[in-house]
Amino acid sequence: MRKDIIIHEVGLRDGLQSEKTIVPTEKKIEWAEKLMETGIDIIQLGSFVNPEKVPQMADTDSLFNSLKDRKPSNVILSGLVLNEKGFERGLSCGVEMFCMGVSASETHSMKNTGMSVDEALKRIVKIAKMAMESGKRVQASVQSAFGCGYEGPVDEERVLRIVEKYLEAGIRNISLADTAGHATPLQVERLFSKISELEKNIELACHFHNTYGLGLANCYSAWKVGVKYFETSFGGLGGCPFTKVPAGNVSTEDLVHSFQRMGVREDIKLEKLIEIAKDLSSFFGRELPGYIIKSGSILKLYRKE
Repeated sequence: MRKDIIIHEVGLRDGLQSEKTIVPTEKKIEWAEKLMETGIDIIQLGSFVNPEKVPQMADTDSLFNSLKDRKPSNVILSGLVLNEKGFERGLSCGVEMFCMGVSASETHSMKNTGMSVDEALKRIVKIAKMAMESGKRVQASVQSAFGCGYEGPVDEERVLRIVEKYLEAGIRNISLADTAGHATPLQVERLFSKISELEKNIELACHFHNTYGLGLANCYSAWKVGVKYFETSFGGLGGCPFTKVPAGNVSTEDLVHSFQRMGVREDIKLEKLIEIAKDLSSFFGRELPGYIIKSGSILKLYRKE
């Protein structure tokens, strides 16, 4: 049984980016510090985007400057960049892992970046090379990899063509993002298996949205075929504001609970994750999409004392 999975918490970026209530920087720092205590491997603090378009991300630079020198050595801080300016900002404030991506859907690409797929691909490959030359970790994703809310099914060959361009550029950490939440378990197995055949030394990552209720099932399918990095959000918050039907991410505590029931990543402090999710729920004054925050863990019933 594979136990070498990496949890990439994206709640502070993908989880919060569509929230209308602006979270104070101090509160984000509090949540980040608590996440660091749980044993989570990678924490995405924010994205380097135009604050007028995404006001929630206006303090991303401040978050990195506040946390980069007092984080545990086993935690990696990641940030999302869309262009060269964002990369320069990230470089100056201590981003350790640069995340970037290109949509496989022309419609989503135009709505998200204002560029065609080919234009966005050239720009992202350029930025990825700059980041690698600077000695930084790089993860490149294919967004809308399993379907598009505007276009419907996405040809898998389009996804593989983008992945091949990443591989040609020397990128080895590659994520498939189910931006619209259209993925199905068998589709996940098939597409990740095809990518694994392209190159031996690939670290695969996945990012699923729970739009149609298949998020955890898709994570399990990804795990079965060798995916190592799982991008999730505390409380199940999130959703791309530029897709047709925004919906939350797979909940971090739900995924951790599921894996721990299979004896995987039992080092992560699940109860602390649940406490953070409950604090989010209290802050926003509403019930969050996650399940374990409501039901609680059943691990104590099954673990031997």
